[in-house]
This record gives sequence, structure tokens and C-alpha cells, in this order.
Amino acid sequence: MTTLAQHASPLARFNGASEEDAAAMISPCVALPHWTASLVRGRPYASPGHLLDEADALARGWSLDDLNLALSAHPRIGEKARGESKEAALSRGEQAAVNARDAALADALAAGNAAYEARFGRVFLIRASGRSGEEILSELSRRMENDAEQEAAEALDQLRQITLLRLEGALHP
Repeated sequence: MTTLAQHASPLARFNGASEEDAAAMISPCVALPHWTASLVRGRPYASPGHLLDEADALARGWSLDDLNLALSAHPRIGEKARGESKEAALSRGEQAAVNARDAALADALAAGNAAYEARFGRVFLIRASGRSGEEILSELSRRMENDAEQEAAEALDQLRQITLLRLEGALHP
């Protein structure tokens, strides 16, 4: 037997859910509980666009501490996320275009990741969705030329893009 709630749009379910359930719906988008809590407190949203606009505005205020916290849930580019969590499944889907069977590419990404981590002290973060492994490697090489401030800004923007894509996917399954 199906219920009316099962036929409601994802936004209607989010708007009408308990705080705990609403948070569970969007928390896989980014490992930042304060972002999730702010969006949940902002309900109801008139449209998916309104929710995405608010999510974007909140993300534009993220700090370096937020970036570091959020990175705790992101695997290295070229490494498949392990586990059964929603976050791991999203990451595996986003990195699907990175051909792990291309040994030269995998080795180059691993070396690039190590160099990036040595230089910037954190995991390289990029919106992998829609990019090939070669494009990601090229971006990694380009970003190695950034100074610390430029790179923090780019990493925060990439985190914002990833988060909004995930949220959009949650609203349009």
C-alpha cells in the first residue's frame, strides 16, 4: 500500500519532514552539520530553486575550517570511496569517469594527490562529475601553481559546486 507522502515531490517531503528526517535527506550533500541545520531551519521552501539559492548563499560563507571538516568525507581523486554510506555512493558516482584501469593515469593522479597534500596539507578536491580523469589531472597540475590563499578559495568553490550538485540530485531523483 502506498501513501500520499510517497508520491510527494522530494521538496514537499523535505519541507514536511521532521527536523531529523529532513537533515538526513540532505546531510550526504556535505559533511557540514551547520549548513544542513540552517537549510532545515529555513523550511518551507517555495521551489527547488529557492532551496538551491539558499544552499548556495550559505556555501559562499564557508571558511577554511569548514573546508577541512568537509574533506573528512571525501576520498582522494582516483580512489573509490569505501562503505555503504550515501556519501560513499555519491562519491563513487561522481568519480565514475576517472578510469582506474588506466595505470598511467592512476599513477599520475596518485603522485599528484601526494604532491598536493604535501604542498597544501589537505586532500585535493575537485568537482569530478562531468570531468575525465585527464581533465582532473590537468586541473590538479594547474592548481599546484596557486598560492595557499588562491587554492583555499578554489577548493571552497569546488566544495560548493559538489554540494549543490548533490543537493540538486536529492531534489530531482
